[in-house]
Amino acid sequence: MIRRLTEDDRELLMALLRKEPALNLFIIGDVENFGFEQDFMELWGEIDPSNGRMKAVLLRFYRSYLPYADGPFDVEGFAKIMQKDNDIHMISGVTDVVKAFDGVNNFKQEKHLYFAELKEMNVKIGESFSSSEGIKKATVQDVEAICSLTDTIVEFESSRDGSRTSLRKTLASGTGRTYYMKREDKVVATASTSAENSMSAMVVGVATHQAFREQGLATSVVAQLCSDLLHEGKSLCLFYDNLHAGVIYKRLGFQDIGSWTIVYM
Repeated sequence: MIRRLTEDDRELLMALLRKEPALNLFIIGDVENFGFEQDFMELWGEIDPSNGRMKAVLLRFYRSYLPYADGPFDVEGFAKIMQKDNDIHMISGVTDVVKAFDGVNNFKQEKHLYFAELKEMNVKIGESFSSSEGIKKATVQDVEAICSLTDTIVEFESSRDGSRTSLRKTLASGTGRTYYMKREDKVVATASTSAENSMSAMVVGVATHQAFREQGLATSVVAQLCSDLLHEGKSLCLFYDNLHAGVIYKRLGFQDIGSWTIVYM
């Protein structure tokens, strides 16, 4: 049985999501930050009538959908919900769950990513990363300087138009944070989090200015960011598809815990 979820279902939903909190950080973060009564966000759950347990959940956040299940679930039931949305942009989630919709929804493009988690650092800040001095935590006043860097990075091209608005909103709302390093009075390395919740956060927006690469600057910024969050009792997660980047993250202590698939409609 699939039904729309409300605040009364919070504990039932969290009982499902806490089984894999890292993989569910987006849904956990959205529920903690926005609740259940928002125009831009909806949640549906599949309830097992035999025991009242929630088997699967589907989140709509603006034009994107994120399904999660811890076993077999009603794929066609969730697919019908998404098919009613004429403005759907993408579906993302754990690969096995997203791939269950093959043949049910029409996918135009797929992207596959490694999903890694950090629970404990392999290194101590200051011992392995001599560049950590001078790393600062950004405020809203630093948005322009940070985006002036990311504007020059090819990998950030798709999000360039809304980058300033998005970063301001994230910093102002506390749903993420950004650290950066300056050289010659300009930002040359940065790293951010998004989807921060009581248990975890996603590392995003890692960038280094072209002229300052191969110096370990971004690694130092990420290390400082991760160290501070771990000190707060949170784990860190990130996506990567670049194997070179994967090696760097694993030096810090990240471990692969699964794969993530994004499909565009």
